[in-house]
This record gives sequence, structure tokens and C-alpha cells, in this order.
Amino acid sequence: MKQHTVIDSPYGPLTLVADDGVLCGLYMVGQRHRPPEETFGERDDTPFGEVTDQLKAYFEGELKEFTLELRMSGTPFQRSVWDQLRRIPHGETRSYGELAEALGNAGASRAVGLANGKNPIGIIVPCHRVVGANGSLTGYGGGLDRKQRLLDFESGTALF
Repeated sequence: MKQHTVIDSPYGPLTLVADDGVLCGLYMVGQRHRPPEETFGERDDTPFGEVTDQLKAYFEGELKEFTLELRMSGTPFQRSVWDQLRRIPHGETRSYGELAEALGNAGASRAVGLANGKNPIGIIVPCHRVVGANGSLTGYGGGLDRKQRLLDFESGTALF
């Protein structure tokens, strides 16, 4: 059974979705590939205590790595990409090509980009840490402005 809540963040409201009490979605307002609201279940803050605590600590600069149980629905390839995203350290970036190489398929950078864009648990599964081969900002479901702000925040150069 799914439930959801909405919390405030420095990046705007975040919708958290849980399936049987396990986080399965974190979506920003206006996010590309955001599922329809009616799929989020009833509003209920109960299953989100640890998630909101860890997000608060992250936004306050006290948490660098999330330790939450996640339930991510996707293809085996998508899940392998999302697993690689969780290995990118706080404050660092990787290119799509580097992720493809880590998966053992150097030619799969486009497929990595597509899987990255479908990440259902933004911020916690840090798809914002993936950049172009030359370090440029490319695609982000939450918008390039948010991506830049998240990267600046993690590198300690944020102005908010």
C-alpha cells in the first residue's frame, strides 16, 4: 500500500512516496518523469520519520551518506545504474561514460543517461552528481538550476 507526504526543502517542496513503509519515490515540483499524483496513495506522514530526519540532516550539511531502505522499481539495467549512483561520494561527480565503464559497458553512456533520468528517488540516489564528459551540466529531471544548486551545496560553494 502506498502513502505519501510533502516536505519543504531548500529546493522546493519534495513529495516522498512509500510502498508498505519503504521509500520508493522522492519527487520535485515540475520534475520530468514524475508519476501522476493519484499513484502516490493517501497522504500520511507516518512512514517518513527517518527519511525526513536524514533529509533535514543532509540539508543542514550534517549528513553525507543516506542509510535508508529503498524500494526502486525499474529494469535490471536501471537498477544497476541507480546502484552506481549511490556509490558516487558526496561532493564528487562522475560522467555518464564513467558510469557506463563501471558497469562494464563503456559504450552505454546514452543508456546510462536514460536510466539516470528515470531515477525515482532524487537527491538520496544522487543522479544530480552525473555530468557530461567535459564536466558540463547535462540533463536533470529536476531542472539544471536545481542540479547546479545541489552540486554547489555539496561542494561547499552554495550561496543560500
